[in-house]
Amino acid sequence: MADRRLQVFYTVARLLSFTKAAEALHMTQPAVTFQIRQLEEHFNTRLFDRTHNRVSLTEAGRIAYGYAERIFEAYGEMDNAIREITGDVTGALTLGGSTTIAEYMLPTLLGNFKQKYPDVNLRLKVSNSEGIIAMVENNVIDLGVVEGSVSNRHLQVEMCRLDQLVVILPPDHPLAGKKQLAIEEIIPFPFICREEGSGTREVIMDYLAARAVDRNALTICLELGSLEAIKGAVEAGMGISILSRSTIDKELALKRLVGIPLDPPLTRQFSFVHQRHKFRLRAMEELLAFARDYCNTRFTAKEPGLSS
Repeated sequence: MADRRLQVFYTVARLLSFTKAAEALHMTQPAVTFQIRQLEEHFNTRLFDRTHNRVSLTEAGRIAYGYAERIFEAYGEMDNAIREITGDVTGALTLGGSTTIAEYMLPTLLGNFKQKYPDVNLRLKVSNSEGIIAMVENNVIDLGVVEGSVSNRHLQVEMCRLDQLVVILPPDHPLAGKKQLAIEEIIPFPFICREEGSGTREVIMDYLAARAVDRNALTICLELGSLEAIKGAVEAGMGISILSRSTIDKELALKRLVGIPLDPPLTRQFSFVHQRHKFRLRAMEELLAFARDYCNTRFTAKEPGLSS
């Protein structure tokens, strides 16, 4: 409904990047450049300075950005007010999830939400926790769900659920008969871990530090970016690992892996992360409420017992 040129300008001005704006708007970069050029021709002045691969607002651009911000805020408030009357929940939302969450939690949540609100178009981006937080900060996605703690004062963070992490081993491993394991007991064995930037890896390193264990003490033999690859490598006897309890149900049922809790237990938060906007579209409000209810009714802080 709002002028497309102004939407493109506002996104570029907010991110100060034509590339990031193109990604956020699901456009090509030449298309973004064309829209900006049209708006500059309309005002007969440059809105951006582009020097040394950096983008900055001109004086005219700063004035236009201030007005655009107020225009889109008013537009969002109008949209919400009218949809409150009509009861319609429509629009497009882009979500992001770190690997564990995107593979094992979000499909059911989004499927249920889509059944209730079929007119909302949903997109899902997958990255590690660090990448998802960056996407939220740059407005590439509307809502992120990430592992571990988030310390970013520019973003709104709220806990979804507690997740328990366990040591996973092949059934014939020397430690497989244990009921619990101290972190010191796994140090001598080859360890398979996620890549740098992964929420799973970071929470393991924080746990080591809390137990006064050197974070370099783990005998890391492989770094893999896929949970399925890690589970496959453990099944093949290449090493042991620590993963979310919620990711190994199938392997436990088929007795292909054993999951053993750590002593003391290792838990982490799954959290919703979004911008601190003055307004949000009705679809976003409904998704947040739906996700909160999903977590409250489906999960509890106490994880189910393990089987082997």
